[in-house]
Amino acid sequence: MSSHPDPHALGAFLRARRAQLDPVACGLPETGSTRRVAGLRREEVAQLAAISVDYYTRLEQGRVRASTPVLATLTRALHLDDDQQRYLYELAGRPHQPPRRRTAQRLRPAMRRLLDQLTHTPALVLGKRLDILAWNTAATSLYTDFAAVPAERRNYLRLMFTDPTIRGLHQEWAHDARDAVAAVRMEAGTDPDDPELARLVGDLTIQDADFRTWWAEHRVNSATYGTKHYRHPVVGELTLDCDTWASPDGSGQRLMVLTAEPGTPSHDALRILASWTAQQTEPDPARGTTR
Repeated sequence: MSSHPDPHALGAFLRARRAQLDPVACGLPETGSTRRVAGLRREEVAQLAAISVDYYTRLEQGRVRASTPVLATLTRALHLDDDQQRYLYELAGRPHQPPRRRTAQRLRPAMRRLLDQLTHTPALVLGKRLDILAWNTAATSLYTDFAAVPAERRNYLRLMFTDPTIRGLHQEWAHDARDAVAAVRMEAGTDPDDPELARLVGDLTIQDADFRTWWAEHRVNSATYGTKHYRHPVVGELTLDCDTWASPDGSGQRLMVLTAEPGTPSHDALRILASWTAQQTEPDPARGTTR
């Protein structure tokens, strides 16, 4: 690590690197307008890195020292290779450690058994970054057919912002989505160099203005219970208690369960929804497949 970081050299490297990048190749939409300068604008780098334009501008001007988490997200935003990453950290006077190998998330068998036993209760197993690792039939009937969602996009936070069905299901979408952002933001503090987290944040930063605003707020939330209000196309309005239990093995897996008070219209609606789903998936004798 350099004992005397040179902020002006860092700024020069950032300016040179962003000038080399193609905006469309970085995931930015094609505007059709003529660019006055080559590569990415400052505000576009800030957007991709999920940091404020003012902060990034001060970085380029050498008026602020970059933190390690900011260097990690700039590494992704600027598509730096291994040599460029080391050089970036050297200029910033920060220790560079290669990303550690992360083990794949594996569903605990006990979680699977719990899901299967909750026949009328929507339940999901959430992993790191709110990845959806497993679900039961009741969760499918409430939300969507998760099996039809590509595995790399099967993330609760991503679907809250990008899936029209799930977004429209939440009567208080802004409240619920902001809570999900805060939950992932809290997790980011424990593993800021997670490349999958960086990819998730980068994608949503580009795609949604609300996400950009809420992520920049640095609001955190570890709440494990609350109330959610849904408007379902089959059974109408639902008010459900949402409770989350963490796995005791330190895997980071959480069981999210949605329930309703017995005797309430929402409780009856869940049972109707489960029955409707069962009818939809009955084998069709004429075709030998499910409808």
